[in-house]
Amino acid sequence: MAPAQPRVGRRTVEALLAANAEDLRERSLVLVHGRYAPGAPPRFTVTLDGEARRVHVRDEASVLGVVAALHEHRSAAAPSDVLVVTTGVDDEQLGWDVRGRAVRRKTLTVENAEVVLQRFAATTLDPRMYREPWLLEALVEAEPAEGGWPRVGGVLTRDAALRALTAERLGLRAFHGSSGQDGQVTLDADTLLAWSRTPAGPTRFAELGATERAELKKWLAEVAGPAVPVLLSLAEAGLGHDALPLGLLGAALRDPAAQPDTVLALGGLFGQVMPRRSELAVFTDAVEGTLTRWIADARTSQDARLRVDAVLERADELADKAGLTPGLTASRFLPSSFTAQLRRTVAEARRSPAAGEAALADLLGHTLAGLRADQVQAAETAVRVARWLSGPEPAVTSVAAAVRAHVSDWGWVDRALTVLWAGDPGGDLETGRDLRALYEQARERRQRLDQEFARRLAVWAAHATAQHPDGCLVVENVLDTVVRPLTGQAAPLVLVLDGMSSAVAAQLGEEAERDGWREIVPRPEPGQVPARLAAVSMLPSVTRVSRASLLAGEAADGGQSTETSGFTAFWKRRRRTAVLFHKAAIGGEAGHALSHDLMTALASDAVVGVVLNTIDEALDNGRQGRGTTWSLADVTHLRELLAAARSYGRPVVLVSDHGHVLERRSRADAPTAAADGAESARWRTGDAAGKGEIAVDGPRVREGGGAVILPWREDIRYTGRRAGYHGGASLAEVTVPVLVLLPPGEEAPKDWVPLPRELSTPGWWRTHVTREVPQPAAVPAGHPVTPSPARPAEPAEPAGSAGSAPTVDARPSARAEAAPPVTESLGSTVVSSEVYAAQKEYVRKAPEAKVVAAVVDALVSAGGTMSPAALAAAISATGRVRRNIEGFVATVQRLLNVEGYPVLGFIDGGHAVKLDVPLLREQFLPKQNALETEEDGQPGEEKA
Repeated sequence: MAPAQPRVGRRTVEALLAANAEDLRERSLVLVHGRYAPGAPPRFTVTLDGEARRVHVRDEASVLGVVAALHEHRSAAAPSDVLVVTTGVDDEQLGWDVRGRAVRRKTLTVENAEVVLQRFAATTLDPRMYREPWLLEALVEAEPAEGGWPRVGGVLTRDAALRALTAERLGLRAFHGSSGQDGQVTLDADTLLAWSRTPAGPTRFAELGATERAELKKWLAEVAGPAVPVLLSLAEAGLGHDALPLGLLGAALRDPAAQPDTVLALGGLFGQVMPRRSELAVFTDAVEGTLTRWIADARTSQDARLRVDAVLERADELADKAGLTPGLTASRFLPSSFTAQLRRTVAEARRSPAAGEAALADLLGHTLAGLRADQVQAAETAVRVARWLSGPEPAVTSVAAAVRAHVSDWGWVDRALTVLWAGDPGGDLETGRDLRALYEQARERRQRLDQEFARRLAVWAAHATAQHPDGCLVVENVLDTVVRPLTGQAAPLVLVLDGMSSAVAAQLGEEAERDGWREIVPRPEPGQVPARLAAVSMLPSVTRVSRASLLAGEAADGGQSTETSGFTAFWKRRRRTAVLFHKAAIGGEAGHALSHDLMTALASDAVVGVVLNTIDEALDNGRQGRGTTWSLADVTHLRELLAAARSYGRPVVLVSDHGHVLERRSRADAPTAAADGAESARWRTGDAAGKGEIAVDGPRVREGGGAVILPWREDIRYTGRRAGYHGGASLAEVTVPVLVLLPPGEEAPKDWVPLPRELSTPGWWRTHVTREVPQPAAVPAGHPVTPSPARPAEPAEPAGSAGSAPTVDARPSARAEAAPPVTESLGSTVVSSEVYAAQKEYVRKAPEAKVVAAVVDALVSAGGTMSPAALAAAISATGRVRRNIEGFVATVQRLLNVEGYPVLGFIDGGHAVKLDVPLLREQFLPKQNALETEEDGQPGEEKA
């Protein structure tokens, strides 16, 4: 049998013509031993010696065919045209008549190595390539039609050739994101796994010859990792598009005790490609690594989100068909495992807070947690509510104590109830049932607080006035008590958020702090800790009486004109100019967020007030479910006003006129029909209070002739259904939250102190983290004992949090812990060290040693991290912090960051201060560290 003729393609012909360009000046026939590739173009143009010449290719199997082709070409073609005849006829058979007209007077043999050299513009080939005919043939055949192979200008290495071949064969050049900075195609597991999701990518590989597939697979395993052969085997078997989903399911075999049924199910999915367990483990690791990066991208890219969802949903589909879903509930990737872990978290929270926290930790470790923030929020809220329910039953001892407890604690419960009421955003019924059960349990407790508060409110209202508020801050005193002390520097901006409840205030306060604002409060009495301010509304808690009284600084009722005249008159009596803006006067013209008049007022020395109705209007317009959560951007004009206040250095007072309750009917017997004497949704006149109502009268009652009936239960209304209501006697309606915010870099007025988030957030709401606190350094023998500064007071649990009931009339007392009698704190040891003394030489006006010691001890007590405001509060008793806390921390950094090592610094975009305790010990207590290492026998490890 005659040997197979080599296949000749267009690129081979072009290479032969280029190599014989000189002979083609005199001759126009080229005989080539081989067979022209089917589908290759029979006519094309090449440039030889700067001249464009038309090429005609004929494939002839006989002498007569070659002769006929030559005669046809001579009679019909142009003189410059070139005829290329591919044939298997020997030179002896062709004779001299034909061969004499051909280039080199013979049939040219195709040398793929020479073609490759020419097509890459290389000087030499890697010697190994001469021993791999498949590679040379593939390079000749696969040359890109557009632009050809890259020109190397030197030695063409085997690696460069294989890289170019792989990119072309697999279609990677057209694959988005596959090129590195130098234009080279990136070949790694990430790229190839992404390539497997392209419509035609795996098919292109499957259509290659067996030898080429095997060699490429072998080479890619070396350069792209051991996971690639499994991927390419799946592509060969037609499973390439499911490679990523299958890789996720392969995690089922990580368990050495995996059941035989699991192995069989996976075998059915992988088919004949089923790799060994060790190979599958490597492939699964690569798949999970790639998907982790994709999921990170999906947080900011909708396209990436769709790509991730397609893979994960397909993995769940395959798992369900194979019966693998029950065994993959611990997966960190599958949507089904996320749902299972979500269900478990909420169910465990119902059982106990500790069990819920453990399950929540697993849920937060799921890679989808960052993409399903609403569902994670529901789980976190379930655990938080479970913590609150596990604490002692809170009690109402007075109106003043209850209002303060509400703004610092129980209002956060209302915030949580909103989330629980909405159920699982993913629609899982089982999770929704458990969330509803927690909601009902917490709502019953909150309802008992409202009932007791209403009783005490009725007694208090009978005699309470602005002059004698019985320990309360009343709404008509807010301007005088809170706002007026802020006018010593830049005039304040008073933002009245009509209808802002304590739950909404908690959300807005958190976001304002993240934006750099600092909340401040009047300095508390000795033995007490700072707490958020709250006032009591007028009664009933409706806009007409409560907002007018707030802005006039005295009991009043009326609309916008009353508010405006009352506001300016209040400040005129105190020799200050003031201006108040409502609705249409706030927004600016095209291209301006705020009106010209408002911006002019903000640039002046006047006290500026702005009434924002977004929240109150939302209660009329059907804002429901998760739409009841609020951000700064949700309140029209609020962000723009805060930005303007920041630019002018104005402190901002965020205050409400009343709160609100939401429409979420939970009892079938709740009154819904209009009642006799009903004046609005939440108050009426009449002779007797019914179930869930309280009769209130006194000087603070501005409607109904001074006597009204108010519902304290949130599910009572007297008018048509809306999204929410106000006017009743519940804590959520009567409590008026007051937030005083300082722009970044501004100093607090005299007798005002920061209120960090550690103090403004109840303990049961904060995530509980178990921290290892380094032990105080032992005092060396013979060393005099220096009394340690008192340990910074830990924030007391706000009223109603786990471990304490809100039975106090004022702010909770701080708990102080005495220093050990025979040991120094870590902070005292550091400032007594020789290293610290040396550092201090280079810092002008360094803080007192006791202040720096307090900084260290406060951060150690907090586990190494605190917000700047909390740190300032913790060390305030040791001495005045010069300038602002950020500048103070920068000074302490110069003392502690020896040789630039980051012992102390800011993290979280400047919202937290971090102390690296092990590094602190290493820098300032090297001898002690060495002693501990010697005692432990574990070099490099710190003694616990």
